[in-house]
Amino acid sequence: MSDYQVFLQERDKIDFFLQKGYKMTTIIENLSGDFVDFEKNGEKETLHIVTPEGRKYFAVMLIKQQKEGS
Repeated sequence: MSDYQVFLQERDKIDFFLQKGYKMTTIIENLSGDFVDFEKNGEKETLHIVTPEGRKYFAVMLIKQQKEGS
């Protein structure tokens, strides 16, 4: 699968959780990618983001989430 296809899947998963009302709570970065925790009503889901485009996308969405929260 191409990197672009992997990014599209990552973007769709991020959008899915955000549309369902989940909030990004914890981000762990390492050499194998980023692990992003989403939480809603005590329910926790973790996504592994491996593409640079996916990392940029969730960072933009995190900034948006922080601005909406202020």
